[in-house]
Formats: sequence, structure tokens, C-alpha cells
Amino acid sequence: MDNMQTTRKNKIRFGEDGNALLSLIFTIVTAFLILIFIKIVYQLSNTQAAYESLYQKQIVDWVVLPANLNTLLSRPWVFISHMISYFSVWGMIGNMFFLWAFGFLYQDLTGNKHVVPTFIYGCIAGALLFLISANLLPKFAAQINLFQYTGASAGIMAIAIAATVTAPDYRVFPMINGGIPIWVITLIYVLVDFAGLASEGFPHHLAHLAGAFAGYLYIKQVQKANNPGEWMHIVHQWFFNLFNPAAKPPKKTIKKEVFYDTKGNQPYKVEPKISEKRMDAILDKISANGYDSLTQEEKDILKRISNNKMD
Repeated sequence: MDNMQTTRKNKIRFGEDGNALLSLIFTIVTAFLILIFIKIVYQLSNTQAAYESLYQKQIVDWVVLPANLNTLLSRPWVFISHMISYFSVWGMIGNMFFLWAFGFLYQDLTGNKHVVPTFIYGCIAGALLFLISANLLPKFAAQINLFQYTGASAGIMAIAIAATVTAPDYRVFPMINGGIPIWVITLIYVLVDFAGLASEGFPHHLAHLAGAFAGYLYIKQVQKANNPGEWMHIVHQWFFNLFNPAAKPPKKTIKKEVFYDTKGNQPYKVEPKISEKRMDAILDKISANGYDSLTQEEKDILKRISNNKMD
């Protein structure tokens, strides 16, 4: 598997180089704190009824994913912003716990390159299925303006499934009868979420299951030595290099030009030195049997000698 790590980490420290999981958690928590700070400002500046209405219309509606397609087309950025937007403290804390638990195992097994792409693919799959179900199912289509989707649950579900498929026999809580297999915990996690389908939040929980399917497809591609998230890293690097004057395009090194960049060049060929005795034998063969009796190697030797004399 790509970037498979053969040793276990005893612990992860915040700020560790290349720690994609903690960078993702930090981004979501930071976005949550910003939204809460703005909410406090609205609350202190207006009456109770006024602040809730204004906060919803001026802030919330502009970062969450609306089920109404006309509204969505006017706010395309919400396809990204909804992934990191939370308005409930306990909802955010609960999701970050599961993101850390499954993400730690997933990152430990596959490295840093797959955590964020798996999360994004899961969130996008969830958003698409939310839009489809909310617009096509009659019960929800009749109230299309009332449905909004936000949070990272679909992306977390994708990471949970990807981690479980990667190491289904990995055990947690070893003090309990040798440990509980990770697939058991994941199954409970999925079933609890699946139970939410029998509620008014049907499109939301259906979106989470779409994230699970996206995580499964992603890790299966990784196991086939493909890298579905590589383009995300390329775009990320290109974008941040735009704001970094010190970033320069990589230059070809002598080592690369000489040893690796061999397109159009003929391979080096060792040509043995021709002795006078060998030359005399070839000439005697021509005298006895004619030029056509020579082998291809002998003809090549004559051609080389002729070219050297001309030079």
C-alpha cells in the first residue's frame, strides 16, 4: 500500500510536521470559533429575536449547503465551506472525537497524503446525495427552502470506512478480552447513523452513507496502487506557491539530465578494439569466398574501419 508505515507511533503531538489529521481538526475548530465569535457579536448588538434572524440570514445561510439549487448556484463556495461549518458545540466536539479516533488509525496506516483527500471526497459525495434526495423525494422537495446541510459527518464517515477496510482486525481497548476489532466499532457507528434515516433528517443521514461509500471506493483505489487524491495536493501546492515569492519551479539538475532524462538519446554502446590479426582474417575470408561470406559482425567491423579512415 502507498506510504505504508511499518512502525506504530506511540503518540501524536500537535504541530508535528506533516500531520494532516491535526491540521484538518485545527481548521474545523478554528472555523467553529470564528462563527461563534460572530454570533456573540450579533447577540450583543441586537435583541434576541433580531439577532437570531440576522445571524441566520447574514452568516449561516452563506456558509451552509442549501437544498434549493437556485440558491446553491449563487453561492458555489458553500460546497467547501459547509464541510467545516458547525454551529453546535456538542455536535462539533462529538464529530472531532470520531475524526481523531478513526483518522489517527487511518493516518498511521497510510501516511499523511490520504487523510484530507478521503475527507473531501466523502464530503462531496454526501453533499451530492443530499441535494439529489432533497430535490427528488416529494416529501422534502415540497419544503426545499427549509433544508440545509452542514458539517463534516460525511467526510468522517469516509475516513472511518477507509480505516476499517485498511485494517479490519485492528483492535482497540485491549484490556477488554483482548481488544475490540475496529470493524465492530465502525459497524455500530454506521448503524447508529443509519437509524437516523427514520426521521425528518433523512437527506442528511443519507448523505453520511454516501460518504461511507466514497471512503470505501477511495481506499480500494489506493490498494490498487492508484492515488485519487494526488491532484488535490498538486492544486494545493500550486495555489500556495502563488503567494510565495520564494517558490521557484524545480530546475533540472546535471544528474537528472545525464542519468534520467535520456529521451531521444542513444544508449551507450561498448565497442571492442579491433586487432590487426582479426582484420587480416576478415580480408583473407573476402579473398577466398567473397564479401557475401562475411557475417554481420564482420561487415560492421569493416564499416567502422572505413569510417575511421574517412574521419
